[in-house]
Amino acid sequence: MDKESKKAGSRNASFWATMKAVFWSFFGIRKRSDYEHDSANLNPLHLIVAALIGVLLFIGVLVMLVKIAIAQ
Repeated sequence: MDKESKKAGSRNASFWATMKAVFWSFFGIRKRSDYEHDSANLNPLHLIVAALIGVLLFIGVLVMLVKIAIAQ
């Protein structure tokens, strides 16, 4: 394992903290200080999984809204 991989794997933010960061980033209203804190502490693997979950939820909500709009 190289030095960067070890550094990324040792980041200690929880998965819930990663989900919150991804949720707020979808809205684009993060403070610069929060961004810097997140980039230093979030686990890249958690970030990828959280982003995929967020995208799937977003697409699911859009599909549901379209079905509701078409049904009426």
